[in-house]
Amino acid sequence: MSNENKLKPISEPLVTHIYTADPSAHVFDGKIYIYPSHDIDGGVPEDDFGGHFCMEDYHILSMNSPTDTNATDHGVALHVKDVPWAEKQMWAPDAAYKNGTYYLYFPARAKDGAFYIGVATSKNPAGPFKAQPQAIKGSFSIDPCSFVDDDGKAYLYFGGIWGGQLQRWQTGKFIADVKSPYELEPANDQPALCAKVACLTDDMLEFDEKPRDVVIVDENGKPLLAGDHDRRFFEGPWMHKHNGKYYFSYSTGDTHYICYAMADNPYGPFTFKGIILNPVIGWTTHHSICEYNGKPYLFYHDSTLSGGKTFLRCVKVTELTYRTDGTIETVTAYK
Repeated sequence: MSNENKLKPISEPLVTHIYTADPSAHVFDGKIYIYPSHDIDGGVPEDDFGGHFCMEDYHILSMNSPTDTNATDHGVALHVKDVPWAEKQMWAPDAAYKNGTYYLYFPARAKDGAFYIGVATSKNPAGPFKAQPQAIKGSFSIDPCSFVDDDGKAYLYFGGIWGGQLQRWQTGKFIADVKSPYELEPANDQPALCAKVACLTDDMLEFDEKPRDVVIVDENGKPLLAGDHDRRFFEGPWMHKHNGKYYFSYSTGDTHYICYAMADNPYGPFTFKGIILNPVIGWTTHHSICEYNGKPYLFYHDSTLSGGKTFLRCVKVTELTYRTDGTIETVTAYK
């Protein structure tokens, strides 16, 4: 990381008065709205369970265009104290619009120690949002990503291993007693744990089906293995569509890449295609892809604003480029 700190970032933080991470960007009413995490220093020592990521609320940002020098902070849109079922750790959220309503999907840790996914609603894309009294039935883990397809069907992608607890739900029930966050991971020669996807009910408030695996396969159609750390799913799922193809992108976690895979339908299987973003300063990496005026943009975070503190991050944006075959050129965040 010391060498990276000597390089010049290609993008500046969208806001500097608070720490932000995990940006989910959407165009609503001609304006870009970004739904990030709000990082704070909660005084919790760093651990592999992610206990030091102590986020308590959400601040929604907006931009008139991706070239704005500063984003507008619309203030607190939802606080953990206003979510009846949640105790702490309001991690990476996302948002959707349907039925004349804006929906905010968010993970939080409940009193039983498990992460679940909640949903809150508003008539304004900047909030404030009012949370449903209970988490989505059948939800678990972290990092929800909402996707409304061209036919109006809506899907929720979610999941993260290690601190995201996906490995603790393999039996269908939460395994509370673990000594380390990775002790339940499959062996290196076994298929990797998958993100999940479920179609949502028309009111966008519940799953309309049991969550399915989002399987990522190699060029030969074989599922990626757990030991394939440069390509396998870790956390931060994102779904977008380009020229009729579905792009599932995600973080590889401990190898710090944002990778992507492609399919002809929203369920997959998705064929691995490559790297969208090389590693950034700070342990985590998390992104979204949003099109504005016909151009695609990559929203991401790093820890440059805090001098490299892994849990105090800043949201950034840069333009993305598709090749003629639909694959994506890799971005390096520093020069």
